[in-house]
Amino acid sequence: MTVARFLVVLDADSTLIRDEVIELLADEAGRRAEVQAATEAAMRGEVDFASSLRSRVRALAGVQTSAFERVRARVRPTPGVRELTAAVHERGGVVGVVSGGFHEILDHVAPELGVDRWRANRLVVSDDVLTGVVDGEIVDAATKAAALREWATGLSIPAHATVAIGDGANDLQMMAAAGLGLAFNAKPAVRASADIVVGAVDLREIIPLLP
Repeated sequence: MTVARFLVVLDADSTLIRDEVIELLADEAGRRAEVQAATEAAMRGEVDFASSLRSRVRALAGVQTSAFERVRARVRPTPGVRELTAAVHERGGVVGVVSGGFHEILDHVAPELGVDRWRANRLVVSDDVLTGVVDGEIVDAATKAAALREWATGLSIPAHATVAIGDGANDLQMMAAAGLGLAFNAKPAVRASADIVVGAVDLREIIPLLP
């Protein structure tokens, strides 16, 4: 059995992918503008993430589950993502994604991009329609940090051999828990707290920083 050398954990929306999935879903409800404004406030850390997510998900009530396929087709991988995941694997690492977004989209997108494991929120569905409710506990900042620690422990990877990559306030605890916290395409508060700021929106820029 091959032992993993290190762990790289990314945020999903605006990091692994260019889009904010909840905004694409809100398009389906004709409510993108209001959801986009609320997402921006949450990513800047101006509002509580869990409360914000619940309010934004309420705006999705009534959207048909058939919208998932259309949203998946619109998702744009971040430039360099496949090269980054390939480089991690070549060097004996594992790629994880922990997201405040949704399994309904990430379950299809993550494996295609070379991600080994992922965690996200789930949406409650009734009669093939979104109810506007999140199923269970919200994946928030604390959950993201806990996932990084849990995966590292399960893989027998020491904390110093972990890398966290994020863009919003919801990623700060995860970045603090990692051996190396990278701000990517990030909000000011995240850039200020990161060990390294990656300016270009190209995940290949991270390859030279891998353990």
